[in-house]
Amino acid sequence: MNFTLPETDLWEYLSRTEKTVVMYGMGNGADKILAVCERRGIAVANFFASDGFVRGHAFHGKTVLSYSAVKEKYRAENLIVLLSFASSRPEVLEQIRRVAGECELYAPDVPVCGEDLFDLPFALAHQKELEAAEALLCDEESRHIFRNTVLYRLTGRISYLFDAESDRDEVYRRLLRADRFEVVADIGAYNGDTIRELIPYAEHLRTVYAMEPDRHSYRKLTEYAESVHTPQIAAVRAAAWSHACTLSFSAEGNRNSGVHAGKKCEELPALPPDSLFTSGLPDYIKYDVEGAEWEALTGTMETIRKRHPALLVSLYHRSEDLFSLPLRLAEAAPGYRFYLRRYPYIPAWDLNLICL
Repeated sequence: MNFTLPETDLWEYLSRTEKTVVMYGMGNGADKILAVCERRGIAVANFFASDGFVRGHAFHGKTVLSYSAVKEKYRAENLIVLLSFASSRPEVLEQIRRVAGECELYAPDVPVCGEDLFDLPFALAHQKELEAAEALLCDEESRHIFRNTVLYRLTGRISYLFDAESDRDEVYRRLLRADRFEVVADIGAYNGDTIRELIPYAEHLRTVYAMEPDRHSYRKLTEYAESVHTPQIAAVRAAAWSHACTLSFSAEGNRNSGVHAGKKCEELPALPPDSLFTSGLPDYIKYDVEGAEWEALTGTMETIRKRHPALLVSLYHRSEDLFSLPLRLAEAAPGYRFYLRRYPYIPAWDLNLICL
């Protein structure tokens, strides 16, 4: 890699600090971070929420405090704050900046899927693959985002994220040239949000194949599809996979739904997206399938080799995605040019590989 890895990572630093560690936020993200802290012997003193959002509830046996109460109890200069929720909302990101201006704040990186933590031993073990993936990238902005993503994941410092943000107009207009698209496939369509986002840039768009396995998200997707006259949105409730089969699906009713284990599981059909493209092969395929990106890519490989569509592939669900997906795709479909773009988000979500 064309940069130096830090000598230690966030988890090692937290295990040695004498400051008081508190967590900002609750929920699934907090559970994952707390589990790592427990394994690493890192004591978490308390949990807090933004002022005005405290309702006297408890989390992991502790009464959740307000931000003001945490500062008063422990003093800001003695605190380390671990951000434990995700957001892309500008007002929330600004609030996080304010907290970071008053306290020592980190946003620990824990994988959405899989067990591998992107810590320093992981980075060193995969250094050659990281170097090879970085070498595939075609412009300096991509390499800058790649470096900052690695450094953020190792240190938890949100400054690396704020310094590596991309412009959606540039992605849709200059890179993807969405004005040429007539047929697209949205693999992991959620409630239709990325279709809504694409339509203003794709004036010639006539057909969208939309796959979404989650029941609640699919209902919202179909409601949206029925409200749109052009393009025609063909919604399918199925998981994207390398071959036709039945999978145990975790239905969370949100972006975290996927084929990984969860509290609410159901049997659901899985299909290779290639089998759906009956009205024309897509000019563009987007993949955001909660850790099943390689299976979905494999399930569209026939289309990729025949049509060479533009691709946008999420690279943030598994720790290894940052290097494994570009390397596997470069081998399976040679000839593509690779770019990396990342929209504003904490943690390092909305990180996308764009293949042209």
